Amino acid sequence: MNEKEPLPLSATCVKGLTDKLYEKRKIAALEVEKMIRESWTSGNVEMVEKIIRSLSRDFTLSHNPNYKKGGLIGLAAAAVALGKDSGSYATDFIRPVMTCMKDSDSRVRYYACESLYNIAKVTRTGILPFFNEMFDLLANLCTDTDQNVRIGVELLDRLIKDVATETPSFSTAAFVTHLRDKIFTKAPLGRQFAVSWVTFLHAVPTIDLTPYLPELVDGLFLILSDPNSEIRKLAEVALGELLEDIHKSHANVNFELMVNEVLVHTNSYDELTQYTALNWLKDFVLLSQETMIPFTSKILESIFRCLAYSDDARKGSKEIARQINGAMMKLVSEYAKTWKIKAEEAAQLQETVPLLLQTESIIRVLQTFVDHESLSTRLSVLRWMYHLFIEISDEMFRFIEELFSCLLKRLCDSSDEIVLLVLEILSEISSNPAGNRTSKEPKDEAPTNAVASEPLPPLMNPYFKQFMMSLSSTFSSDRQLLDERGSMIIRQLCLLLHPNAIYQTFGQLLLEETDLEFAAKMVQYLNTILMTSSELFDLRNQLKDLKTEESCALFCCLYKTWCHQPVAAVSLCLLSQNYEHTSAILQEMIDIEVTVNFLIEVDKLVQLIESPIFTYLRLQLLQNDNEYLLKSLYGLLMLLPQSEAFDKLKHRLECVPTYMNQMGSRMKKQVETGDLREKIDFNLLLEHFRNLQATHRIYKKKQRLTETTVSWK
Repeated sequence: MNEKEPLPLSATCVKGLTDKLYEKRKIAALEVEKMIRESWTSGNVEMVEKIIRSLSRDFTLSHNPNYKKGGLIGLAAAAVALGKDSGSYATDFIRPVMTCMKDSDSRVRYYACESLYNIAKVTRTGILPFFNEMFDLLANLCTDTDQNVRIGVELLDRLIKDVATETPSFSTAAFVTHLRDKIFTKAPLGRQFAVSWVTFLHAVPTIDLTPYLPELVDGLFLILSDPNSEIRKLAEVALGELLEDIHKSHANVNFELMVNEVLVHTNSYDELTQYTALNWLKDFVLLSQETMIPFTSKILESIFRCLAYSDDARKGSKEIARQINGAMMKLVSEYAKTWKIKAEEAAQLQETVPLLLQTESIIRVLQTFVDHESLSTRLSVLRWMYHLFIEISDEMFRFIEELFSCLLKRLCDSSDEIVLLVLEILSEISSNPAGNRTSKEPKDEAPTNAVASEPLPPLMNPYFKQFMMSLSSTFSSDRQLLDERGSMIIRQLCLLLHPNAIYQTFGQLLLEETDLEFAAKMVQYLNTILMTSSELFDLRNQLKDLKTEESCALFCCLYKTWCHQPVAAVSLCLLSQNYEHTSAILQEMIDIEVTVNFLIEVDKLVQLIESPIFTYLRLQLLQNDNEYLLKSLYGLLMLLPQSEAFDKLKHRLECVPTYMNQMGSRMKKQVETGDLREKIDFNLLLEHFRNLQATHRIYKKKQRLTETTVSWK
């Protein structure tokens, strides 16, 4: 005790305040209250201040717990005595009490809470300068090991919430900083306390929490994954209410500061946390619009992961991810359209408009997930690639080399749906005008092959040739892909791109192919597709009539390549009604090795002749100038052994009227004056057929020699 200043309280009062029994301390506190009230009423302010100072200094700061308890109840009594005037001494009342709230003795902490409750009840707004400090103390004491302390904290917490509600000068901004620090606690009771304050602030009509959401959202999502179901429910309700606020006043929301935190929780292992975070992200995309554009890569990364879920527990998350995916596609489309308009206007002023889409980051995400084990994820990735090539083609072509390689790998995917989507993207790449602007093809160097030097087909860009060369190379190295999906891939390409361009380019590529076995196999596939697919109906008609120079040039190109496969060359000539040349080719079959595969192809050709595609050919058997056609069909008949195909063709020829089947009569010319076929040098084509077949014979001989050598070793 201070010897310089005697105690203003009587010895009896001091003894009562420091007694171990609460009832005696209470009686002494009533005496303190009486002394304070009488002194204040008589204007003896000095005595009032002496008593308050003594209670604070000589009692609450004492090392004796009983003195502390007496000081706490005495200060509360003094505040009650002063009533509305107690605010003038708020610091003298509150500071020592808050110090006692940190005491190691749980009973002292409890009585400190009780004392502060009574002081705050009287001073009301006088506690505002200490509000944040009081909140910090309560946040710590709410997890106290003593239940009585926790009860005292709960009562005091309710009171200061009421004070905050009725005080216009309450600073939400300053308080939220303290609330943010406490919301990251891992203690269950601490989390419950923090969420209760968020819910309380949200319920106050005069407080708008939306500007402060970036301070609170991350902590609330962490609490949402708490093992305690009650705490999880509190956090879920709080987040739901805050999301409703965002809907009502999203103009005041800083989405940019929150989106990264929300994205982190979309990858949470906790189902409820992830589902809630995805809901928030969906609303962010729908409400903030262009604000989300710079975050596209991160959003896609989250979406792709969620789309991979197959278990029922994550079904809801997967569905929301689908919705976000669709919303982002729409958002990117709208943004790209606006950006293009602004960019064109800026270009006229020799200015530039930055693209908010982080294309490089997006590409990295797409490359990462394009090989994902989930079919849903791979499909979504590829749809995004196609979407971006449509919307921001110039930007996408900057990364064409990286994308090209990963797309070609996906042609071997186990899913047909994936393969078809890849072909759609590659077709867009091959025909997009942006490819002409961004092509990195060297202009001053000599082309590496004849195909590269050929002019581009109409409506195609330089990447078309690159794609076709890569596809041919892929077929060559992966024969299983060719056998299982080759036909589907080629047919789909003919739907997506111009069939003439596809066939002409394949023709040019295969003409240079050194692997003659592969070339013959490819021609076999291409010919079957040409003769049977509905997708190539127009191309068949062009080759059948040869009425234009382009169709004649295409015929010559294909013919030279079709010579890798003699029966295919015959079918092409029959299709184009070049029957005289057909018969000439059949005469060259004398030098061709007749194998089982060769006879199978002849058999297929006979079946094809009986199909609707060659209806015109069968009707031409009734014409007077059908000698070369008859000779060709008889030539095929002579190639066949006795078989079902032989009988079928023989029966067809027997149906031809006998007056027309006069082989000894003079052969009439097929070609009429002015027919473009006159410009085709069939002798040169026949010589090419002989030379290429001779090359095949040498190739097969070398192969057999190699196989024999290996077997001997």
